[in-house]
Amino acid sequence: MEIKPTKSQIDAFRNDGAFLFENCLTEKQISDCYEIFKWNMAHPGPSNFRALDGTKLQTHIDNANPLSKDKLDNLVKTLPFGKIFQELWGSENVWYFAEEIFAKENGNSGRGPWHQDTANLPWAGKHWGNAWITFQSLPKKNSLEIIRGSHNGIQYDGSSFSNPDDPTEPLWGDGTYPRLPHIDEELSKDPNAYDVLSWDLKPRDVVILHPRALHGGAPVDEQCPTRHTLVLRFFGDDATFRCLPTSNPSHARNGFLFREEMEKLNEGDLFRSPIFQKIA
Repeated sequence: MEIKPTKSQIDAFRNDGAFLFENCLTEKQISDCYEIFKWNMAHPGPSNFRALDGTKLQTHIDNANPLSKDKLDNLVKTLPFGKIFQELWGSENVWYFAEEIFAKENGNSGRGPWHQDTANLPWAGKHWGNAWITFQSLPKKNSLEIIRGSHNGIQYDGSSFSNPDDPTEPLWGDGTYPRLPHIDEELSKDPNAYDVLSWDLKPRDVVILHPRALHGGAPVDEQCPTRHTLVLRFFGDDATFRCLPTSNPSHARNGFLFREEMEKLNEGDLFRSPIFQKIA
């Protein structure tokens, strides 16, 4: 049976920036995703992020691992996201960008900093989407959180993701973008300061979100000690290249992923490269 989003889900994605797609994947599909997740964990790539090791935010994070690219390119062809994003965007074509994996274990990794993926990736346009897949059941308090409608709002500076005591420490800090607000601090003073979306999740459920939406959270604790997450990223016809600031040499104008391919693109170019597999 073909999996397609409903009109209310399409409206939620476009207006809110995220929605929960319950039972999006079959048992086999979620099993196949988990096998590749575990393989990726055992074979980390060059973008494996270690800056938070030994802190209260320690998390295994890996991005666009070239060692698992062939496996993931084959996997996404068996998943329903091509049709899902065609419907969500109204796009004729859908391409697969890459994966990101997160592993929080032993109940001792706190909330992830609020951020927008577009702060450190050279993306513009409306046709971007993430499929956030977890392999454990998560209560809402341990789940991903998204600020409703923020994908249509301000583009903030990124988080450096290296200061566990200040989640707003800037990635760029050159004035190109305003500094991230301290959302958790504001919510602790006023629970209504932001309209936060979050859901109880079970395996096979997928959170679909726009990567420009402010998102974060998803801690683990004694009651929910493990969270393994695979994020698959996609783009469509209205996806363009956006030059990043040059104040952070680890990222530069074209970001930190697929640098050779991104060097060929200029501001406003259609976001295209043969390295990205077309899935619809």
